Amino acid sequence: MGQDTERIEVSRHIPAPASAIFAVLTDPKGHVDIDASGMLIDAEGEPVEQPGDRFLVHMDREALGDIPLGKYQVEVVITELIPDQEIAWTVEAKTRPHARHIYGYRLQPTEDGTLVTSYYDWSEIDETWKKRLTFPVVPESALKATLGILERTVRRRAAA
Repeated sequence: MGQDTERIEVSRHIPAPASAIFAVLTDPKGHVDIDASGMLIDAEGEPVEQPGDRFLVHMDREALGDIPLGKYQVEVVITELIPDQEIAWTVEAKTRPHARHIYGYRLQPTEDGTLVTSYYDWSEIDETWKKRLTFPVVPESALKATLGILERTVRRRAAA
């Protein structure tokens, strides 16, 4: 779908059932496994099951080379969770106000797998952050790459 002013959506067909893909997306370590931005270093927490669930992610902003934040931690807060259909989240850190950008995936079963749409929406970003950072933080190319890594990760988990 590409980029409009405050949202990016990219899609890829993955030849796997939605349940297998969803298992990666609800696993905190799965987020690290599929990250193409290079910012996610590690994660702690249990697989998420409902909106409001949280897990900790260890980040390294140096991977983007844009601002010198170095290593830090954020909490991923699940905002939407419909099993095998959609998951979305925002991130919260010690800084206030929270940035309130939303990342997510929609899964649509097909005859031979699942159409996976990754999205990044920064339309709810607080003005404080719009003045400090350039959006999108994660470019469309990284979302596309993450979908490829997601396919590889799902294949490897199925083979294990």
